[in-house]
This record gives sequence, C-alpha cells and structure tokens, in this order.
Amino acid sequence: GIVAVDFAGYPINLEELKSIADDYGLWILEDACHALGGYFIDSKGETQHCGNGKFADIAVFSFHPVKHITTGEGGMITTNNDLLYEKICLYRTHGITRTPTIMCEKGAWYNEMIDLGYNYRLTDFQAALGISQLKRAKVSLLHRRRIAQKYDQAFKSIKGIIIPHVADGYYHAYHLYVILVEDRRGMYDFLRKNNIFTQVHYIPLHWMPYYRNINNADGLLPTSEAYYQYCLSLPMFPTLTNDEQDLVIQKILEFLR
Repeated sequence: GIVAVDFAGYPINLEELKSIADDYGLWILEDACHALGGYFIDSKGETQHCGNGKFADIAVFSFHPVKHITTGEGGMITTNNDLLYEKICLYRTHGITRTPTIMCEKGAWYNEMIDLGYNYRLTDFQAALGISQLKRAKVSLLHRRRIAQKYDQAFKSIKGIIIPHVADGYYHAYHLYVILVEDRRGMYDFLRKNNIFTQVHYIPLHWMPYYRNINNADGLLPTSEAYYQYCLSLPMFPTLTNDEQDLVIQKILEFLR
C-alpha cells in the first residue's frame, strides 16, 4: 500500500496518487494529522478536503495538544469504506459488537466479541473537549495562515532562506511552518539563546537507533536525509502575537547578516 503524509499541513494530491495505486492494485492510507482544514482542487475543479475519503481508502487525524484541535490525546479515523468502518469499530472496542447482522446470537441485552480488539475509545470528557475545539477550528486556521503569510513576506526575498512552497489550487493548513536554511544548527542555537524556541521536524526514521541496529543504511532515503540537514520549524500557533512574531523575524534576519 501507500502511506501519504500531508506533511506540515500541505495536502498531497491524492487524485494523482490514486491513479498510481489503481495501476498497481494498492490501497492508500492518508496521514492527515497535520492537515485538518487543508484541501486541494482536483482536475474537475472540485475541492478535496484532507481526509474526506474521496481518493484514499482511509485517513487518520491526531488530536494531540499541539495539533489544530485537541482532545488531550487520541485522534480520528475517516473512511467511506463500509467494511473498513465496521472493522475499525470492532478494533476500537475489544472486538465487541451489538450489530445484529454480524452477531451469532440475538437479544436486546446481548453483545459478542467476534474479533480481537483493543480499548481505543475516547472518554466522554475528551469528546466534549473536541466538540468545543471544533467551534474555534476555522478561526484558528485563519490565524495560522496569517502567521504564515507574514513569515512569507519577511523571508521570500532573503538569501539563505527557502520558504514553504504552496502551489496554486492548494490550501495549506500550516500545522508547521518549515524553512530551509544552510546553517540550521547555528540558527537554532542563536534563536534559543534569545529565548525563541524552534524545532526540527523530523529526524529521519531510519536514523533512529532502533532501526540503525536492524539495518544501518545511510543513504537509503537521500531526499529525506538532505531535507533533514536544512529544515527548521519556526514558531507557529494561533496565539502567537504580532510582537512575538516580529521578534522571531528580527532575530532570524540578525543571524543572517
């Protein structure tokens, strides 16, 4: 199968990926954890929101505290496939069902464990928090886009910085705002000394000690490795103030002089 990641909030063109998957008989899992509210325009001019299930068989979202909306922990799965939906519901609740059409016995009190499942249910408290977060999701997304546009304007003509590229017909959700900079470590340390906390997203998975012990394969994923050398995530969250962002921009420009 194909696992497609809407990295940083930038939507994958799943329509193009679907044609490849169909040619080879592959399924598509969309990792939309960064991309709540993101979308692209397909070849018919229709809006395709991340996780809507039009081209991917299944999509996953995260409700971790740093994501667009949070339930403390947990997440959401979306699919338009009835069989997958029923299977996921079973896995969520210990493999137990009360759906009469798939039960062996019947009765108003009856439930059956028909598969080996897990306890992956959100609590009522978490669900209530998520519902309340949805009310501010659109406003939060607009704040993220405003912050991104300000970074774009500040850095688009600056030598030594590559800003995120957003093609026409794509709506970036900006979970992250990642720049590419040659002296990434130097900038990171300089900003940290000035109490500006950036982050690196992400260390290539195959470089983690566990996987190195299995197969020490430097050069296995050259694009990921090259990207990792230069990527730096700038402060990006809806409550970032203008003054705080101005300071981030000022210090980055100061470092590059």
